[in-house]
Amino acid sequence: MTAPAFAFFDTPIGRCSVAWEGDALIGMQLPESRPADTYKRMQKRFPGATEAPPPAPIRRAIEAISALLRGEARDLGDVPLDMSRVPPFHQRVYHVARTIPPGRTSTYGEIAERLGDRTLARSVGQALGRNPFALVVPCHRVLAAGGKVGGFSASGGITTKLRLLAIEGAHRRADPDLFDGVGRYGFDPEVALEHLRKADPPLGRLIDRVGPFEMEMKHAPSLFVALAEAIVYQQLHGKAAATIFARLRALFKNSHEGPAPEQIMRATDEKLLGAGLSRAKLASLRDLAARAVVGEIPTLAEAARLSDDELVDKLTKVRGIGRWTVEMLLIFRLGRPDVLPVDDFGIRKGFGIAFKKGEMPNPKDVLARGERWAPYRTAATWYLWRATEL
Repeated sequence: MTAPAFAFFDTPIGRCSVAWEGDALIGMQLPESRPADTYKRMQKRFPGATEAPPPAPIRRAIEAISALLRGEARDLGDVPLDMSRVPPFHQRVYHVARTIPPGRTSTYGEIAERLGDRTLARSVGQALGRNPFALVVPCHRVLAAGGKVGGFSASGGITTKLRLLAIEGAHRRADPDLFDGVGRYGFDPEVALEHLRKADPPLGRLIDRVGPFEMEMKHAPSLFVALAEAIVYQQLHGKAAATIFARLRALFKNSHEGPAPEQIMRATDEKLLGAGLSRAKLASLRDLAARAVVGEIPTLAEAARLSDDELVDKLTKVRGIGRWTVEMLLIFRLGRPDVLPVDDFGIRKGFGIAFKKGEMPNPKDVLARGERWAPYRTAATWYLWRATEL
């Protein structure tokens, strides 16, 4: 039997990878935040596999996958898959999922019904959450009941799922339903916790001590408003900051959720300072508004198509906005699944408690251990914060 091998290829959404044995795929990997992370993921998923030039059947599969990600209506139903490593029930689910054409969607319940038992919808979701053939078995085309997006286990979570649907034209980018993840989790907490328990048993024990995942999300009317609010809240007690932000909103008409960039630009310094802003925060708000007016601050629609690192790079150019502030936005506003703010004091303190470190761990220690938690480091982050409360 031919030894397993893998190869990488560039696509409009980043660097993907496929693994194969003989002439059939044994797995596909969507892009991680960095190509090096994708490489590590493939090595972990397929130990013993080596990087090699793909044979003709695999080259054809790569060409079809790349065409689909360019927006061509390519059906990947004829890409050969080796499902010998997949449980029998999962195989049945994947066979049904492969019949969903590009640009169309189904639901977990509909797939369960096609399998003969609609009560299996939850099991269908779990099988798709463990799909080793991302895109080829199009789990991104399977939604939850009521047209809700549902979970997605690949890097980027729901954001990646929405991006794939948008590429295929299953949903239009202007449709608000695309942003079901805004103010909501961008991942399935049950899948995340199962992964974390298996990947790191000591963290699993912390999860059991803390209890259910109950991270509270906050609606983001726009990235501009979310960042404006973050600037106001910096280095202030929550109650005082809330009062100042309420005064800021009250300065302008029709700004119950927050001011518009143009309103900030037109307002005088005296007016804004009168709401309680410091000179430094006034300068930060002015810079944020100026960048938003010229299109440097992404809309929510644009943010859904950007990776975490791309958003950090863009938003930290704003005066007074650092990496930690953007990470909090990614977690609590956008629900991104794989954020680990290693410079956060509470995270490092919780890490020391959870893993019985005698002294405060440094960010490198947290980052190194956190690699085993990917792609659900957001959930791990929440539990590390809770560890300080035990």
